Amino acid sequence: MHRILQPEGWVAPRGYSHGVAAQGTIVSIAGQIGSNAQGQLESDDFAAQARQALANVLAVLLQAGGGPQHIVRMNWYMTSRAEYMAAGKAIGAAYKELMTGAGGKVYFPAMTAVEVTALLDPRAKIEIEATAVVPN
Repeated sequence: MHRILQPEGWVAPRGYSHGVAAQGTIVSIAGQIGSNAQGQLESDDFAAQARQALANVLAVLLQAGGGPQHIVRMNWYMTSRAEYMAAGKAIGAAYKELMTGAGGKVYFPAMTAVEVTALLDPRAKIEIEATAVVPN
């Protein structure tokens, strides 16, 4: 299992955790963009690409027997901070939908979000990579 690391006296972060400690099988998930199973981007909408990229991360994790509750770290690389901020409500709704586990709990791993000049696919606007720890 894992536990959230929240130093005493620190303000609780919104939408992520400062840190996560875990034991089990480590699953490293390569950066996923918002493409479908055939590797094609179906939308140029930022929120739609973010939702699909997160769904892709979870699809890979499922192959290791894991789910959203096992993700301990995510890195989000985006080509536009402004587009990310403008799509915040839609991204938040997709995140809540996809990162909710049993019992209706939304999971917030340690996260980093970085604006980059470009991604390998010229149409891609966001890429998400993750690390999960699935209990043995």
